[in-house]
Amino acid sequence: MDTGLNYNYKIVKQFTIATVVWGVIGMLVGVVIAAQLAWPALNFDVPWLTYGRLRPLHTNAVIFAFGICGLFATSYYVVQRTCQVRLFSDTLAAFTFWGWQAVLVLATITLPMGFTRGKEYAELEWPITILITVVWVVYAVVFFGTIVKRKVKHIYVANWFFGAYIIAVAVLHVVNGASMPASAMKSYSAYSGVQDAMIQWWYGHNAVGFILTAGYLGMVYYFIPKQAERPVYSYRLSIVHFWALIFTYMWAGPHHLHYTALPDWTQSIGMVFSLILLAPSWGGMINGIMTLSGAWHKLRTDPILKFLIVSLSFYGMATFEGPMMSIKTINSLSHYTDWGIAHVHAGALGWVGFITMGSIYYLIPRLSGKKEMWSVRLIDLHFWVATIGIVLYIASMWIAGVMQGLMWRAVNPDGTLTYTFVEGVKATYPYYVIRFGGGLLYLSGMLMMAYNTLMTMRGTVAVDPTIPSITPNKPHKTGAGNEVFA
Repeated sequence: MDTGLNYNYKIVKQFTIATVVWGVIGMLVGVVIAAQLAWPALNFDVPWLTYGRLRPLHTNAVIFAFGICGLFATSYYVVQRTCQVRLFSDTLAAFTFWGWQAVLVLATITLPMGFTRGKEYAELEWPITILITVVWVVYAVVFFGTIVKRKVKHIYVANWFFGAYIIAVAVLHVVNGASMPASAMKSYSAYSGVQDAMIQWWYGHNAVGFILTAGYLGMVYYFIPKQAERPVYSYRLSIVHFWALIFTYMWAGPHHLHYTALPDWTQSIGMVFSLILLAPSWGGMINGIMTLSGAWHKLRTDPILKFLIVSLSFYGMATFEGPMMSIKTINSLSHYTDWGIAHVHAGALGWVGFITMGSIYYLIPRLSGKKEMWSVRLIDLHFWVATIGIVLYIASMWIAGVMQGLMWRAVNPDGTLTYTFVEGVKATYPYYVIRFGGGLLYLSGMLMMAYNTLMTMRGTVAVDPTIPSITPNKPHKTGAGNEVFA
């Protein structure tokens, strides 16, 4: 039996801890700006604390700090376990950790100072984007180098999703990041007008598609079967799911630009591919949930499994809502309203947050030489507090969004607007307070996770020699084409 001593768990542990730390930071900033929307004076007239500067810090901290650190941790763990080899290069892997932390620290400094390119999810200025590119290329070398030197012929499907996310993000980042530097911390996009908008939302929506979807599906196909101790429901469906999702997602970006200067036919293409996207998305959700066939009773006693399975429920909800909102007639009501905020956070808090938390909870004791987390009851409390927080958050924003859309389009018989814009803002106020409460609960859950992680990792050992590696020569079978590594 392989004791696991041949694997590089140090880098996995570093990224795991970083995921928890950045999760607290990113969600704390989110709660601060949610409070500012309800009580604007909370910026204290300090330029660095204004909503306009903290909001991009929040999105970057949650997506690129919490989210991608989680993807680094899980992809490095999964690719080693499923390929039965150590990472391609420990030195390069260490560079990706410190290089990525440098990117995140620079973002934390520059965004509140007002250095931004003004592009959604791509605000960081050109010197930092170059560093991101270097780190990402090294990440690709480590990941694919490990796959090349694998000891098993089979490439497990989780690695397909991780690999697609790494390649797609590289292309998206380089193309959308093309800019002309004007000074040390100021640049201008290489594109102009509607072309810049088109490329930005090709990037922006595919950041959702390949970071916040494909990457986390890599977690689904490894950690849910492992935690449930069941094989993937349908291995064939996972392959169909992969190719359908990867092809379709690339074309959906124009749905962010309905009723703009973008050509109408381009908007329609975005809408059509968004609707098609519903099929592979739900195929993946069903495949993940049905993996629990014969093991549903485990949900009563396993809070980690609750995180993993409920994340798929939110994934299914968000990937139904997204295509519906891409329909032009529905979009005419929802666009620019808080309905979009509800949609984004159903996916971010429920899908991305929960699948990451469940996977990290799986990893922490194994990286600490412990049999389980310091407090399993605290994991369960985290789950329920966070779930209530999500429901409050998205329900309040759904109601606020629909109300805003209806108020903005309401007209009097003489054709004048029924409501002024400020009346819409005033009507939204109570929902902003509820949203703040929901976000505060979600942050509280993250703080519980941080405390549980600290207590679990105290007195940690280098690696748990009792954890066996996979047995690649005999995967479990559950019918034609269905298999999962033990």
